Amino acid sequence: MPTHTDPSSTSRLGGEPVPGTDDEPQFRADPATHTGAIQIPEGETPAILFDKVEKRFGDNVVLHDLDFTVRKGDRVTLIGPSGSGKTTILRLVMTLEEANGGYIYVDDKPLTHHNVKGKRVELPEKHKNEMRKRIGMVFQQFNLFPNMTVLENIMEAPVHVLRVPKAEARRRAHQLLEKVGLPDKADAHPSSLSGGQQQRVAIARALAMEPEILLLDEVTSALDPEVVGEVLNILRDIARETDVTMLIVTHEMQFARDVSNRVLMFDGGRIVEEGTPEAIFTNPREQRTQDFLSAVL
Repeated sequence: MPTHTDPSSTSRLGGEPVPGTDDEPQFRADPATHTGAIQIPEGETPAILFDKVEKRFGDNVVLHDLDFTVRKGDRVTLIGPSGSGKTTILRLVMTLEEANGGYIYVDDKPLTHHNVKGKRVELPEKHKNEMRKRIGMVFQQFNLFPNMTVLENIMEAPVHVLRVPKAEARRRAHQLLEKVGLPDKADAHPSSLSGGQQQRVAIARALAMEPEILLLDEVTSALDPEVVGEVLNILRDIARETDVTMLIVTHEMQFARDVSNRVLMFDGGRIVEEGTPEAIFTNPREQRTQDFLSAVL
């Protein structure tokens, strides 16, 4: 990735791109123009910043002018009823969906669009590809390649996207299989694994890219109840042992309470309430949050 220029030379959101240090210009966010829910200390770059983001599916507006900030190293969990926009947020960060308005920044750089003199301009695919390398995602439905072994699934992206030498990628894949408790499954194919084992492979695959941001989308929703705990314990270990930024969507409220330092309650594409897990789960202020938690706890 290009090296950041001096902050004094950065443009405002409505200004021109800041020249980079290589072939690609650098684009920078200006936190001073952002009206998100938390304040970022001066000199600190947020891991993720949503600025007036809107997402529509036809006439259905899923996200409404969303301002949303995640600090580096934060573990932020999004809770709320189905259809409230939580998974859409993850898919926008992963560039699986594209916002209809506003801007998303990752580590001070716009993800897919930037503002040039008030006009929303799409960024080159080269820039988007570079940004994607910084983000990993674990899905509800594993999404493993069925024709590849477990080891090959984990090695595929590091080798072909990051250009990691195969020997190094293989060594790292074996380490990750050890971490997720599957050291003996390297040569197995996904079809021979249980759902819980497949999800653990999916977690290892996401970590193989050494992402700065890890997105977790209802990672236990497709699992049998008896294996949910083993997957959540692995994620607890990752949260405890690494400084990766996590953005989590889950209905497992105890897991959210255990790993998060911020919880956001969503409803109707808007943030209803946010706070520490202790505040949200023991003393929520908003009636909508109280109603939701009383239904799921």
